[in-house]
Amino acid sequence: MSAPLLLKGFEVELYTGRADGTVVGCSAEAAAALEGFVTEPDCRNLEYITPPDADYSRQLQLLLEPRQRLRRWLANRNLTLLPGSTLSLGDSQRFERSDPANPYHGYIEATYGTKVVTASVHINLGLTAGHGLEPMTSLFAGLRLMRCEASLLLALSASSPFLDGLVTAAHSQRWLQFPLTPAEVPLFLDHQHYISWMGEQLALGTMQNVRHLWTSVRPNGDNRPHDLNRLEIRICDLVTDPLVLLAITAFAELRLQQLLREPERYDPLHASSLSPSQLATLADANDRAAARSSLDATVMHWRNGAPIQAREWLAQELAGLAPLAEELGLSRVLAPLQGVLDQGNQAMGWLACHQAGLSIPTLLNQTVEAMASQEAELLEAIATDGVPGPLG
Repeated sequence: MSAPLLLKGFEVELYTGRADGTVVGCSAEAAAALEGFVTEPDCRNLEYITPPDADYSRQLQLLLEPRQRLRRWLANRNLTLLPGSTLSLGDSQRFERSDPANPYHGYIEATYGTKVVTASVHINLGLTAGHGLEPMTSLFAGLRLMRCEASLLLALSASSPFLDGLVTAAHSQRWLQFPLTPAEVPLFLDHQHYISWMGEQLALGTMQNVRHLWTSVRPNGDNRPHDLNRLEIRICDLVTDPLVLLAITAFAELRLQQLLREPERYDPLHASSLSPSQLATLADANDRAAARSSLDATVMHWRNGAPIQAREWLAQELAGLAPLAEELGLSRVLAPLQGVLDQGNQAMGWLACHQAGLSIPTLLNQTVEAMASQEAELLEAIATDGVPGPLG
């Protein structure tokens, strides 16, 4: 019998604006009018969260339904949903508070400015037990593996090469500018290490509260740091194609399923020749390399520190995951990643078209239209067949 799929859910942050890519903030009004949406400190983006569900087809519907409600509300104001994870056309010099009376928003603006005015998607994967492992043993082993491979997920999802109407020197400008907090986070050895470290950071003031851990992946639960039940992967840029997002999620889940079956082989704490401190340094360096060059980045493998191109590493892992994907019924969910490896991610596609002569507003407008068209097609397929072809 195959292992059950992990519970999963998404936190999706989106910009709103005009079809030419100009960002227009309206999050406070949208959140007040639409159930399930919440504001961010800056009014130019807002967030919705999908409830936990292990089924990928169901998660596709949960991703699409809130967007359609938001799209209808925006259409009455001649606005739409925008792609990208940074203020592609600007203005990054100005912070636009969604709630001027909120003291936390004031702290964010004063401390970080518009570095945090980004869009992204956080992938939550339930991981509390499996194959005889204790719940927290599973979770922290999974945390270590995802921390050491987070750069691969960023390489697949990079979608922020523009800022203020200019081409940056990065495929994920968002990740390079986002203030990782605290600046240094260890590779947690176990749950008690995490609890002790968290207490130290709160006492030192490097974190304002238990939520103020802004890193590539973190443990999450209803009573952090004590009661934990999932991993929150925070490194991904906004992925506008929901099928690609589900494929990235399936890749992460399959790596975790491998870990649950063979922890000695897949837990970096046991399977690497590097020390925990070296692994933490390696992971952070890989994240920065992936932010700059995504699939073309040279990163260091966590097993031994050897250099490898991110695209090559991903291709190797996808080949190795094929039998397990087939066993768990995830082959078709995973399939879009081959297209990303062959054709490039969102950032790479935009940069190639820009180099060929297309302006940034034109590229954003084309993607705005493609987003809306794909979502409509997927919803029609769900209404007609129950399950879209790519997931059927």
